[in-house]
Amino acid sequence: MSYEIRLMSENEAEEIIGWKYPGEYAFYDMERDVEDMAELRAAHVREEKYHSVFSGDELIGFFEFSVAEDGVGIGLGLRPDLTGRGLGSGFLDAGLGFAKERYRPLRFKLRVAAFNSRAIKLYERAGFARDTTYVHDFYGTPYEFLVMSRSA
Repeated sequence: MSYEIRLMSENEAEEIIGWKYPGEYAFYDMERDVEDMAELRAAHVREEKYHSVFSGDELIGFFEFSVAEDGVGIGLGLRPDLTGRGLGSGFLDAGLGFAKERYRPLRFKLRVAAFNSRAIKLYERAGFARDTTYVHDFYGTPYEFLVMSRSA
């Protein structure tokens, strides 16, 4: 599959906000997180760090790139109907390649919910190592997160 990564438009942000993930992955539904929705809807924030991913004319995912002194933080999401189909590795590689070329970081860092073993396996296969864990209160429910990083 080929990927085109470009700055996210308002319409694309609204489409992503409407995505619904199955089962325990509903945790990642944007509508559940008022702060994430606000970021996607705020043009000055969205245009600074959010990118849509297309395969042909089809919106298939997104990346969030946060530049810091110690590297680039990465957030990502694949469209719900495409998850669990073996596309994650190519999708992640495309995003890392884009970020490496654009930002020239020394390291990549990401955070993932500790229950998401499917994503953790993908990140480990891509060379990410487990750094630390922390607990984040998500609307009254504590969730453990794993911070992972790798050299660029």
